[in-house]
Amino acid sequence: MTMINPLARVRGLGSAKEGTHHWIAQRMTAVALIPLMIWFVFSLTCILGSDLAAVKAWIGSPFNAVLTILMLVAGFHHAQLGLQVVIEDYVHGHGCKIALLWFVKGAAIFFAVAAVFSVVKLAIGV
Repeated sequence: MTMINPLARVRGLGSAKEGTHHWIAQRMTAVALIPLMIWFVFSLTCILGSDLAAVKAWIGSPFNAVLTILMLVAGFHHAQLGLQVVIEDYVHGHGCKIALLWFVKGAAIFFAVAAVFSVVKLAIGV
């Protein structure tokens, strides 16, 4: 039997005081993605069946390019946050957990940068 009270035992465990920030960030990206996805799906249905020149003209519009980039960045960040929760909850080996968290964060950054680069390249027509 130990003399440590239950609260003192619990304080060292958990989210390392980042749980609230993580939760708020995931909710903010989810809320941001709602209008962005509605806009994106509506826009894609409007240009459905168009040729490549029309699609390039659509993405070449600064408004469409910026909203597409915002959607991509918010989407990749939201996905990374969600996968982080799954890994933290279900992967029990410390080394494997850290490696997977680094991999997911790196993959999200890589694919987000590649997607933004593609939108910018299409938008400026290089």
